[in-house]
Amino acid sequence: MFMKKWLAVVMSALLVTALAGCGNPDGKKSEESQGTGNQTDKKTYKIAISQIVEHPSLDATREGFLAALKDAGISEGDNLKVDYKNAQGDPTNNLSIAQTIAADKNDLVLAIATPSAQAIVQQVKDKPVLFAAVTDPLDAKVVSNLDKPGGNVSGVSDTNPAAVQKLMDFIAKNFPNVKNVGIVINEGEPNAVVMAKNAEEALSKHNIKLVKAAVTNTSEVKQAAESLVGRADAIFITLDNMVVSGVDTIIQVANKNHIPFFSSDRDTVEKGAFATVGFKYFDHGYQVGQMAVDILKNGKNPGDMKVTMQEKLDLILNLKAAEAQGIKVTDEMKNEVQDKEQNIIQ
Repeated sequence: MFMKKWLAVVMSALLVTALAGCGNPDGKKSEESQGTGNQTDKKTYKIAISQIVEHPSLDATREGFLAALKDAGISEGDNLKVDYKNAQGDPTNNLSIAQTIAADKNDLVLAIATPSAQAIVQQVKDKPVLFAAVTDPLDAKVVSNLDKPGGNVSGVSDTNPAAVQKLMDFIAKNFPNVKNVGIVINEGEPNAVVMAKNAEEALSKHNIKLVKAAVTNTSEVKQAAESLVGRADAIFITLDNMVVSGVDTIIQVANKNHIPFFSSDRDTVEKGAFATVGFKYFDHGYQVGQMAVDILKNGKNPGDMKVTMQEKLDLILNLKAAEAQGIKVTDEMKNEVQDKEQNIIQ
C-alpha cells in the first residue's frame, strides 16, 4: 500500500512537470515573466553645448535651458546625454569645439554667447542649432532674418535695445552730476560694440559722453577700469563676455573710488553692480529650452522658428552696492522698479 501511494505521488509530480514544459519546451521563462513586456520604450537624446566662457549669466542660461528640458521629460542622466564644452574665452578653442561638435552625432546643438554661435553656425550644417545670449543675431551673421531664419538655426536674443536706452535715461535722470560714462569694452566682440553704440546714442541725447577703455583679454579689465578713475563719473559695461568674466575687479575699483557702476545683466548686479534694466538669465535659457523641446519632441525645424527677444524688462537695484559706491538711493529710484520684491536687492 505504501509503495502504491509513493508511486502515485511520483507519477503526479512528473505529470505536472511535463504539462508545465509543454508551453515552453526549452524550460526558459517567458518574456512576460521576465518583465520585459512591461518596459517602456523611452527615446534618448544627445545634445552638445558650446559656451564661450564661464560667468554667472551664461551659466544661468545653460541651467535654465536644461531645466526646460527636464520639465518636458528630457532629463540629464535619464534619457539625455549632454556634451558640454567651454572655450574658456579662447578663440582657437572655440573653433576647435565647433569642429568637434560638427563631426559628432547630436540631436541638437546649443551655442551660448555670440562667439560660440558664430563658430557653431559656420561648422554645423546638418543638425538643429539654437543660440542663446546673442545680442544682435543679424549683425553677428548668425541668421539673416529674425522672423524666418531659414536653414537649421534659430534662438533667443538676450537683449532688447530699449534696455540700454532705459538704463542711460535712468542715469541721466537720477545722476545729474554724471557728465562722462566710462565703459570697459572688448571691441572685438560684436555684441559689445552694438550695445556700446546704443548707449552712446542714448547718452548723447542728455549731453553725456561715453569714454572707452578697451581690453583684449580678461587680465586687462582691472587696469582698464582703473584708467577710468578721474575720467568718468560712472562706469557701464555691456553684455561683453570677456569683460563680465573679470567684473569682480571693476566692482572693486567702483567701490574703492565711490563710482556708480551700471551693468547690462542681473547677475552682475547681484554680484555688486548698482543697477541694470534687464531680466533673469535663467529665464532666458528656459525660453531657449522650450524651443529645443519643440524641436526634439514635435519635430519642428529651427529655420521655421522666429528668433525672439526678451520683452519683460525691469529696473534692478542693489542697495548694498549703492552704499559701497556712495550712492544715495531715493524713493524716486525705487518707484521705477516694477517688481520691488524681486528686483530691489537688499
